[in-house]
Amino acid sequence: MTSTKIEFDVQMTCQKCVNAVESALSKVEGVNSYQIYFEQGSVVVETNLPHSKIQEIIETSGRKAVLKGYGEFDISAVSMLGGNSGYSFGDLIRGVVRFVQTKDGCIVDGTIDGLSTGPHGLHVHECGDISKGCESVGDHFNPNNAPHGGPSDLPTQRHVGDLGNVVADETGRVTFRIMDNLLKVDDIIGRSLVVTEKADDLGKGDDPASKIDGNSGKRLACGIIARSSGLFQNAKKICACDGLTLWDERDKSINKQKNGSNGVISNNAVCIIL
Repeated sequence: MTSTKIEFDVQMTCQKCVNAVESALSKVEGVNSYQIYFEQGSVVVETNLPHSKIQEIIETSGRKAVLKGYGEFDISAVSMLGGNSGYSFGDLIRGVVRFVQTKDGCIVDGTIDGLSTGPHGLHVHECGDISKGCESVGDHFNPNNAPHGGPSDLPTQRHVGDLGNVVADETGRVTFRIMDNLLKVDDIIGRSLVVTEKADDLGKGDDPASKIDGNSGKRLACGIIARSSGLFQNAKKICACDGLTLWDERDKSINKQKNGSNGVISNNAVCIIL
């Protein structure tokens, strides 16, 4: 599986902190290498695991971590579902999905909370307009005028935006890392990502909607796909939303989600760091 590099800001104040982070990362299958830059307060991990898993692993050391850059020499983008930047039906669903272009294809790496347990369709849509929620994002991104299908189908038998299904666990969380050979980050910046109410039947169903949208039901949450920072491209530490440091903003976001989500804490809240 293709690996890529992910950069995190990590709160480290002494050599003990460095040792703790190193100990946490050294035990994990799927972490191919890592570099710890104490003076810069950053950790770069080369991995084939989802970014949220790596963040959780770093934080088992007792140090806070915030993702800062994704992809070395690669084009990357991010879509924030729900919250202040996206839209979700009932304002219950929140997620962060990242896209990074590699020589082997596009990595789609995300975590979404607030879903019902089971499979949900995931699609790139043609428009970056969420002025009317997820109803104004248009149809699936389909520049080849193909029928709806699944990610393993031939390019002539699927929309470019057809990413198949992601499966939420019993807490309503889904964590995934998909490699798609048809999707290109350059082509989807400014478009939207949508997660749906039901499973996508991948164009194999009997319903007429099967060849249109996989008969996957209501669009539950969406977010515009925007250009994001790669490694060492983001040097600042202040949140554009309210001027807080990224650590204060992280704690504020987690506390807000804890108080409003029956105790289930998500690290999906992301701020734009200037």
